[in-house]
Amino acid sequence: MTKQSLKEQQNNSRIQMAFASFRGHRISMMAFWVLVVLYSMAIFADFICPYSYQDEDRNFSYCPPTAVELLGHGHLVRPFVYKRTLTFNSIHRRIYIIDQSQVYPLRFFKHGRLITVDQPGRLYIWGADARGRDIFSRIWYGARISLSIGLLGVAISFILGLAIGGIAGYYGGWVDGALMRLCEMFMMVPGFYLMLALRAAVPENFNSVQVYLSVVVILALIGWASLARIIRGMTLSLRERDYVLAAKTLGVPDIVIIFKHILPQTISFSCATLMLTISSYILAEAGLSVVGLGIQDPVPSWGNLLSDAMGIVPIIFAPWILTPGLFIFITVMSFNLVGDGLRDAFDPMLRDL
Repeated sequence: MTKQSLKEQQNNSRIQMAFASFRGHRISMMAFWVLVVLYSMAIFADFICPYSYQDEDRNFSYCPPTAVELLGHGHLVRPFVYKRTLTFNSIHRRIYIIDQSQVYPLRFFKHGRLITVDQPGRLYIWGADARGRDIFSRIWYGARISLSIGLLGVAISFILGLAIGGIAGYYGGWVDGALMRLCEMFMMVPGFYLMLALRAAVPENFNSVQVYLSVVVILALIGWASLARIIRGMTLSLRERDYVLAAKTLGVPDIVIIFKHILPQTISFSCATLMLTISSYILAEAGLSVVGLGIQDPVPSWGNLLSDAMGIVPIIFAPWILTPGLFIFITVMSFNLVGDGLRDAFDPMLRDL
């Protein structure tokens, strides 16, 4: 058995031990399953949500959450909601009057959706926004944007960071110097300002898909440099290992040595950093969308859903519009907790490097 194959077997064994250790980290595993639920809800939003993200009714602007009733005339009946009518009081505040003479039974598995009600009834599980759109539905459709942007942005930035850092650390000399100066150019500008500058370069006539892809690329460009510098430092140490020197002696091409024998040894650091970086990308997308530079309405993201909460008056009279912020908090905390668990699980491997 060659030194390279022996080293690979040892590394695979330690990775398996690290993930076994992670599964014993109770808080991190809870956070992991929270993320599984969030991504599952986003994937199956077309079935779970009672409405499309574009479905609106201006007669239900800022309608509060709908109460689902189970009792009718003192008896247990099929779940239903009462009719609601919008009116205004003496100070022109919205008041929704409940008409108990007209009910709308909940419909299950109708029109390809888990739960809905017949028109003109409306089911607002978490209330409605300014245009009478169901916040529950828009949150889960928006999760597709917010959660996937983090994954795609990190995927691109990690490919760039690993490749550039590995090449710089392996070759050293002028290659290292040129690539590290490039990294420093990106790192010298504060991340949020660099993000705003890159977004300003995107044409205003882009459609939703083009804006989405632009935001992904922008997030990737602001995150790869710091990773590349760290991977470069790890590669400087790894390139002197015996199995790397043996591969050189056997005439293995440099590109194979970098991507097969060196970069896989950085997996311990990469897995932990990956989780922590995704949460920062989700926050960055939310920041762009809140200020109107990210995903544009009517396509929902958790960031632009929060744009309704930019004023104190809507928050006071319709506090449910802050619900997307709660999901951003839960998601960011879950990714951070999973990242902490992975870091602790891989810590012995980090010391071996």
